[in-house]
Amino acid sequence: MMRRKLFFRSLAAALPFALAAVLIMHPTRARSEDAKSAPTEVRVDNFTFGPDTLTVPVNSTVTWTNKDDVPHVIASNDGVFKSKALDTDDKYSYTFSKAGTYSYYCSIHPKMVGKIVVQ
Repeated sequence: MMRRKLFFRSLAAALPFALAAVLIMHPTRARSEDAKSAPTEVRVDNFTFGPDTLTVPVNSTVTWTNKDDVPHVIASNDGVFKSKALDTDDKYSYTFSKAGTYSYYCSIHPKMVGKIVVQ
């Protein structure tokens, strides 16, 4: 019985050191790094962007997918990005490397507007 207690006390004392060694040898990525690489979608459907405002971290790739039966062109108001004409199910992606607010619209249907907020 005494040996058993000694074994568990030794195990309890050694466990934090073992865990620290694993974390040092195999560091985990921070959540913000995972979010940076995660693609984000905007759906173009029924002459709207969904969501119309999207907030993403710096270095995120946003992908627009046209679900309408008519073409759309995704264009930023400041000329930073512009897609070709997207037919049904075509996609356009852009990676936002700087923080800021990027307003965009469909250059074929200018009443279609959206915004990407990069933090």
